[in-house]
Amino acid sequence: MKILLLEDELMLNNAIKEYLKKIGHLVESYIDGQTVLDEVDNSFDLLILDINIPKKDGYEILDELNSRKLFIPTIYISALIDIEDITRAYDLGCREYLKKPFHLEELGIKINQILKKDQSATTHIKFSENYAYSKDKKTLFFNKEPQELTRKQLDIIHILALNINMIVDFERFRLDVWNAEDIDNPTIRAEISRLKKALKEDFITNIRGLGYKINRFYSA
Repeated sequence: MKILLLEDELMLNNAIKEYLKKIGHLVESYIDGQTVLDEVDNSFDLLILDINIPKKDGYEILDELNSRKLFIPTIYISALIDIEDITRAYDLGCREYLKKPFHLEELGIKINQILKKDQSATTHIKFSENYAYSKDKKTLFFNKEPQELTRKQLDIIHILALNINMIVDFERFRLDVWNAEDIDNPTIRAEISRLKKALKEDFITNIRGLGYKINRFYSA
């Protein structure tokens, strides 16, 4: 996963960052909220936010992202323990709330829980206002009408759907879509480009240098 970490206590920031890298995640870390709002985009799979942060606090960040319709799974890490603070966090849409101090392994468990829930929560996923996908039927629908795509294109959609809200890298496409054939990245990019041109709405995001992802669509 590509994770954005916001924590202004430098020692804790570094400890979390190194732990997340150790267990296989890409991490970009920040120490103030305004910089996060300037830098965050839908290339991130997860946000880990402290609340009492300079310039823009964790609540303000998630509130503004909601207004932008940028819905990224979020874990709050905070020393605030009052039920009013925790309630506000969940009302804003956070997935988990970890009270400081916590074990780094506990954070890892929470991340894995979010991954499993996003991957298995439903067999019918909305990709956009009009597109939805059935994982069971391996069928893409536009306004509830099944769409005709090539087998390879459907395989691409399927692997992206199984990893909704996460980046699928080129090696994963090579293994799961091309059955471990020895093909280069430009071939994969070209096939995905043809798929995107066949779609009426663009819901597949190119994450430069990393791969591709589809974000789950939430109606306003």
